[in-house]
Amino acid sequence: MSLLAGAVVCQAQVRKSVKSGTFRQPVVSRNKAKIMCPIFETSQYPYQGIGFKMGDPLALTYKFYPNKNWAFAADGGKAASGLYNRYYRNAFETYLPDSLVDDESIQYLAHKANRDWFLEAKFLYQWDAEKISKGLQLYAGLGWQWRSTGLTYDYLYEDTGPTPESNLRKFTRNRFTYGPVGVLGFEYSYFSLPISAFIEIEWFTDVLLDPGYQRFQGGVGLRYVF
Repeated sequence: MSLLAGAVVCQAQVRKSVKSGTFRQPVVSRNKAKIMCPIFETSQYPYQGIGFKMGDPLALTYKFYPNKNWAFAADGGKAASGLYNRYYRNAFETYLPDSLVDDESIQYLAHKANRDWFLEAKFLYQWDAEKISKGLQLYAGLGWQWRSTGLTYDYLYEDTGPTPESNLRKFTRNRFTYGPVGVLGFEYSYFSLPISAFIEIEWFTDVLLDPGYQRFQGGVGLRYVF
């Protein structure tokens, strides 16, 4: 677009020949210009974006841009269960029965996350960072996250009493919790296609099942903007 503007200025300063005067400048429609240079135009809000995010979690993501500075985002998908192995391992202790006698013992062996789904909604404030790079926006915000996890634990049960017993057992537990989440990230939208790329980090705090538990989350993703 800058080159085109420069060309127009130069053309106005240079006298056309008779032959060149018969040619007209190409006219680019607004829709085509938007695809060639898909920048968020202040006069064209609201916008919407839909895409995916990779990381913790792996999710589908939707974002609504009502104006230049405010946005709403909703993500839903699967948490990276492997990153929570130690946490779920430690949670085994909370499921031990209180009725064990001195001769009985339970030893943790392994666990498996049968499901680990999450859903979150976020309100974001955005501001331009074009001094760093054209098409770049920074954003920060607050939201709420819901998590649903299904776990299966394998353990060894031993009884050294008058009738000794030792065998492998398992049990399943469902965990549901929620809590606030803080978000910080940046979004880049200066491509030859109407898409935006983003990187964000989040700070989640559990307020229901394990009050006080906190963890960093985040990922990278792409959205188709329309």
